[in-house]
Amino acid sequence: MRRGGPSVLGIVLAGGEGKRLMPLTADRAKPAVTFGGTYRLVDFVLSNLVNADILRICVLTQYKSHSLDRHITTTWRMSSLLGNYVTPVPAQQRLGPRWYLGSADAILQSLNLVYDEQPEYVAVFGADHVYRMDPRQMLAQHIESGAGVTVAGIRVPRAESASFGVISPGSDGQTVTSFLEKPADPPGLADDPECVFASMGNYVFSTKALVEALHRDAEDPNSVHDMGGSILPQLTDRREAHLYDFSANHVPGETTRDQGYWRDVGTLDAYYEAHMDLIAERPAFNLYNRDWPIYTHSNQLSPARFNAGGMASESIISAGCLIRGQVTRSVLSPGVVVDPGAVVQGSVLHDNVHVGRGAVVRGAVLDKNVEVPPGATIGVNPDRDAELYTVSKGGVIALGKGQRVP
Repeated sequence: MRRGGPSVLGIVLAGGEGKRLMPLTADRAKPAVTFGGTYRLVDFVLSNLVNADILRICVLTQYKSHSLDRHITTTWRMSSLLGNYVTPVPAQQRLGPRWYLGSADAILQSLNLVYDEQPEYVAVFGADHVYRMDPRQMLAQHIESGAGVTVAGIRVPRAESASFGVISPGSDGQTVTSFLEKPADPPGLADDPECVFASMGNYVFSTKALVEALHRDAEDPNSVHDMGGSILPQLTDRREAHLYDFSANHVPGETTRDQGYWRDVGTLDAYYEAHMDLIAERPAFNLYNRDWPIYTHSNQLSPARFNAGGMASESIISAGCLIRGQVTRSVLSPGVVVDPGAVVQGSVLHDNVHVGRGAVVRGAVLDKNVEVPPGATIGVNPDRDAELYTVSKGGVIALGKGQRVP
């Protein structure tokens, strides 16, 4: 943080494979996946940290990291004069000839970053969630409590607990009494038995507590070396873990509708639904908050153009798009072309997708450079779609980068 405040190093965990987002992750790391037309998923966590004046950030990468590394190095340029930086850090095998065994092992193998900076606190955040958050408020609670680690939690229905790490707070509302990784049937909260606190994958550590916990974990032969599966349970057992309730976090410019919004977009269905949250008249997540902006890199493209009767409604249309057909309830990335007579409904089209004359695309996610031939249909014949494309449990049809459409 800036002079006069506590020294904080940001570590962003961006090394996961993202298998559940296939085929969007077939050629890139999950944090590099396009979201909301022009952003990458990693832009959300980086924007939150930078807006909060956490200006020295290491992004730990591993799988298929080229496009992620390129995006970070070309977009996230901080002031070197002030010693600020956002830098990708690839797996370096510093502790022997092995890749990261888990998220905790990734930080263990990168402790040289912590030793170099010597921060008082380390903010360890995930890289694949869509949300706005002011980490300073979480840091303030952490400092006041004297905890070894503070974990951000959000209330979710108990029926969804198998998808998250579940935090059980004590009677004081802060001390974590148990941390269960993806439990099938956890106890509900005292004030709401049908809800639990799910971990958001965001942690603030006192540096000494983090380093000691990582070394203890490295010596445990039964550990899975994961932040949620190993480090949090360890510090919970030692009564050093506290909960930060995300509902108490407020950012400038928020609306009553999008305050407290957080989406884990780890599956195709969640990724698609998060896009649908953007396009309502009163969006569940507002991209247009200028007081807490989400930063990204934008190519120098001409404005979007509509002609030949082209129209769009309830949609996000990025620069460089040419719309000559009909687009409804969709999100279009830069350079998308929709030809005359084509119909795009409830879909997410990445960069340079071309929908040919008279084609129909419904309920689909098309990765960059997909060509939909004239008259072709996607989302019209479920049986045919299931034979040709990836179809999620919720029925979202997904095509990978440059995938051929018959």
